Amino acid sequence: MFVQFVLEPLWQVYDAGMQGSSGQEMLSKIIKSMNLSIPARDLQHKDPKVVLQAVMSRWLPIANAIFSMVCDVLPDPINAQADRVLRFFPDENVNENLQAEVLMALAKTKQAVKTCDNDPKAPCVAFVSKMFAIPIDLLPQKGPNGELLPDIREELSSLGDVGHRECFLAFARVFSGVLFAGQRIWVLSPLHDPTKGEHDRKHMQEGIVQGLYMMMGRGLEPKQSVSAGNLVAIRGLGQFILKTATLATTPYCWPFQSMTFQAAPIMRVALEPSDPADLGALTRGLRLLNRADPFVEVSLSATGEHVIAAAGEVHLERCIKDLKERFAKVDLEVSAPLVAFKETIEMEKTGSLDTAKASEMIEKTTANGRCIIRVHVSKLPSALTKVLEESGDLLQRILHERGIEHDEDHRLFMEGKPQDPVGALRSRLVAAAQIDLAEDNMRKISRKSDIESQKWVNSLERIWSLGPRHVGPNILLTPSKVADNDTIKPSEQSSAERVFIKGIPRVSGRLGMCNMTTTDVEQSNALLIEAESLESSIIAGFQLTTAAGPLCEEPMWGLAFTIEAVLLATPKGMQNDDFMRTSDNGPTPTVDQYGPFSGQVMTTVKEACRAAMLAKSPRLVEAMYFCEVSTPTEFLGQMYGVLGKRRARVLKEEMREGTDMFTVHAYMPVAESFGLAYELRRKTSGAASPQLVLSHWEEIPLDPFFVPRTEEELEEFGDGSSVPQNTARKLIDAVRRRKGLPVEEKVVQHATKQRTLARKV
Repeated sequence: MFVQFVLEPLWQVYDAGMQGSSGQEMLSKIIKSMNLSIPARDLQHKDPKVVLQAVMSRWLPIANAIFSMVCDVLPDPINAQADRVLRFFPDENVNENLQAEVLMALAKTKQAVKTCDNDPKAPCVAFVSKMFAIPIDLLPQKGPNGELLPDIREELSSLGDVGHRECFLAFARVFSGVLFAGQRIWVLSPLHDPTKGEHDRKHMQEGIVQGLYMMMGRGLEPKQSVSAGNLVAIRGLGQFILKTATLATTPYCWPFQSMTFQAAPIMRVALEPSDPADLGALTRGLRLLNRADPFVEVSLSATGEHVIAAAGEVHLERCIKDLKERFAKVDLEVSAPLVAFKETIEMEKTGSLDTAKASEMIEKTTANGRCIIRVHVSKLPSALTKVLEESGDLLQRILHERGIEHDEDHRLFMEGKPQDPVGALRSRLVAAAQIDLAEDNMRKISRKSDIESQKWVNSLERIWSLGPRHVGPNILLTPSKVADNDTIKPSEQSSAERVFIKGIPRVSGRLGMCNMTTTDVEQSNALLIEAESLESSIIAGFQLTTAAGPLCEEPMWGLAFTIEAVLLATPKGMQNDDFMRTSDNGPTPTVDQYGPFSGQVMTTVKEACRAAMLAKSPRLVEAMYFCEVSTPTEFLGQMYGVLGKRRARVLKEEMREGTDMFTVHAYMPVAESFGLAYELRRKTSGAASPQLVLSHWEEIPLDPFFVPRTEEELEEFGDGSSVPQNTARKLIDAVRRRKGLPVEEKVVQHATKQRTLARKV
């Protein structure tokens, strides 16, 4: 039945239309039987596709077909919101000790959204998914009843709109109640807590809805009110909303969850005006672009550069065009794409955590000689690094916001209940540390692998800090309590002349992996008090190191630092009487000519960590795309040539059933992906189309400081003068040049080579 009444008529139309002039007679019979009115000009066109499109657009218009299917298949707002409300509102635990009025107001608002209540007396709730800018000239000049509207330019002048040329409208959906023009409404940020009511003014603002518009294609139709279930454009809230927000007539409403995107902005460029005097216009333009595009990210780098991140090359071109022509209206200088890298070390093959000898420790002393710093660095297991990277937001909340530790259910968190996010993270960290390290080329014997993995599990009880920014994938460990080869003997750890700074595993304590026990410092021992005050300097030096590594000042990735610090009562080579001076309050230390002692410790820790990393075969880590390319069979060779040129690693290729199209999956470095789509289209005559998605970070196995030394290496590469730079060194030098860092390169490559000055025409 379906074949006879649906597929056969479609096949007859396509067959007659694609035959050209030979199928005109059959096509005319079909048009006459269907009683279609088609201009003769379209039927006589030489291109069969134009003729076929003319017939199909009048027989089965796609707009009507899609609209009717939307009405028949998709649920209406009343039925849909009962299921969507579970995703709209976050799963918040409400304290039952709140006032009954607050609990009733929260329940009333949630019920109104769930039932899509369009009663004017119901709480009005709307969600703004994006802000979009339109020229003022496109706004309607007349109201819904035909009355003339006041000049909007006068309203925008008071809001500081740039040039009064653009007006920002909020694209929103009304979920409950009725939204009226001229109505006062609360703008709730994602951090708003309705249990505090109107007292939480920090995350809520009151605005006035100055205009409502129904979006009819490219036009706007003014409305006096919009009920629940409709989409609407709202004017007058541009100064309160950055990208998204929740609107409500009552402060007792949970803010909607933020929008999520399948991909993240991955292409970054730095912008600056061609004329330095236009810097203010560029800043205002970036602010407007950030508000108008929900996906773009605008930031100010540590070097003072304005950086924008877009989804890809096409998205970036559109953002630059909008800045030049609409928002900033100034000429811009756009840098080459900024590629993010990370720094790590090669995985150890013989020694690892807690097995470092004294010769493997890097020792540094402060400028005044009072503090000795010893550092050992190891590479974290890849699974543990991945868990730390993926849990950045949760770690930020646990370690710094104190929202979980002071919760009433903190006892459940520490007991590891199923609803405990801390317990879940703790379990993931332990499981990641227990992986078989033989897979990471650490051990070839299973028993030794178990011993090594158990050492990593034990090290989770000694996490002093994380970095960079206190939540990164690098770990600072306190010195091991018991080690057969401790570089600092227990007899030297505490005496009248020196103090061993042990550190407190605060991160492990917050995660419930150990019990933080603090010992009371003897107030009479000034050296112990000073040692305790220097712990923050050691952590600060660790943060500086992990934020900017020694290769090209990129963040470090997947490293564990063990820092041993010894504080001396007097500097090396100086007597106690020379170091102390007598005053009315007794003997006090002399003024340090090298600056504050805490700053010296911070700098020494940073230098020691960098030196320890350079001594352990440093490696560069680059971001990788997952690349999917579709191409016909005849262009497979050209496609593989393009992928091979860009260091892509092909994972698999498969042929689509029933077609001659091949789909190839590969990993490609982000640094090699720029211009990929254009080159593929050029090499394959437009037949190949790539899709890129950010996948993971991957270590470059090449040593950036490789120099041939052995006989085999000298025989293969020569004496070293003719060895070209490897890929890792080229990437490092490129980043260092961009950042203005020194680069080791020869100004004169071949001093004795003959040079011909004469030009031959």
